[in-house]
Amino acid sequence: MCRQVFGFRLAMIAVAAPAALLNAAPGLGARLVGAAVVVTFMMSYVLFRDWARFGPLLLRHPSLLAVDTLFGSFLLVSAGPDTTLAYVSVCTPLVAGLVYGWRGAACFASLQSLILLLVHATLKADRHAPVAEALLLPGLCVIAGAMGSTLRNLMLRFGAATQALTTVQARLAAAEAVSAERARLAREMHDSVAKTLYGVALAADGLAATASTDAPDPDRIRQQAELVSRSARRAAAESRELLTDLRRERPGRAEETAAWRELHARVLDFGARTGLPVHCHWPVPAGLPPLPVSTGRHVLAIVVEALENAHRHASATRVDVRAAVHGDLLRITVHDDGAGLPPGTTLEDLRTSGHFGLLGMVERAAQAGARLRVGRGGHARGTEVRLELPLRARPVTAPTDRPAHPSSPDA
Repeated sequence: MCRQVFGFRLAMIAVAAPAALLNAAPGLGARLVGAAVVVTFMMSYVLFRDWARFGPLLLRHPSLLAVDTLFGSFLLVSAGPDTTLAYVSVCTPLVAGLVYGWRGAACFASLQSLILLLVHATLKADRHAPVAEALLLPGLCVIAGAMGSTLRNLMLRFGAATQALTTVQARLAAAEAVSAERARLAREMHDSVAKTLYGVALAADGLAATASTDAPDPDRIRQQAELVSRSARRAAAESRELLTDLRRERPGRAEETAAWRELHARVLDFGARTGLPVHCHWPVPAGLPPLPVSTGRHVLAIVVEALENAHRHASATRVDVRAAVHGDLLRITVHDDGAGLPPGTTLEDLRTSGHFGLLGMVERAAQAGARLRVGRGGHARGTEVRLELPLRARPVTAPTDRPAHPSSPDA
């Protein structure tokens, strides 16, 4: 705002300078008026052009504005208060109010009013104005100073409010980031380490029960011990994967194309571990588009969670996993022939009852920008989990509060 005021002063000085030079007395008077034109014009020009650099200098040294005011008085005496220099006189207390507050506004309004009254007193008889007209400009100086001080206070309050709002927004953003990271870690722990550790506990219970019998079978004990060992190593490997994912910065192309190989390996491992027939229907990995590392992890976790639900809760005898590109969508489906949940089950019901698997699937789909559908699909029985991932960058999210009709609840 101060910069705009100085721009206005610059224009008014440029308009009134010829009249001031023409009316100046020859000799010393002309030189003083010429010096006043140069000083006032250059000061206004410098502050208008580079306020960010010279504004703080004016803020620290009010005497600079006082010197400018005194030089401007020479122009006012020479050109007269009936020229555009009158607007320059009114701008001075306005700038003082904006820069120095009400004390500076009062000081410079008084100084400029005194200068204007002295100019009117020194006018020739044929140029004398009525008293009311002579007091008009001093009164405007006082009003301009009050306006500058008021605008300063308003802008300072607005700046403080804006800074407080920015601080609050930054804190909210940090809190949301922390909450999102906690939710992500919870999903990762639930979908990997937590389930593996649960399997370790079950295997250890079985080992303890076998060893406590009257005639323990050494071969069975060895098999159960090997199962506990494999499960523990798997839990350690999943923990390392989580740590690696947390420390990963820039994944390469090989990591993007490895998602499909990892998914195929996990599906085969699931079938071998559970004995549930799982049939994969997709082209070779080269026929599917590469997935970023984060998106691949979401897809892998959703598919594995759907397989686990089909095995644990749906009493399924067959699972089909399909992946194909349909137009601009990558569609991945997991269909089982199990019983599924009763109709009307919602995400809120699962959340309140402590079943977080399906909720994690919906959150992962939203994080990946995909759409998740859970239902029978086009099948007569069972449940189909369908994940549709846009291949183009367009945000498609799945709201977590809409009713879902999943085939089976989370563990």
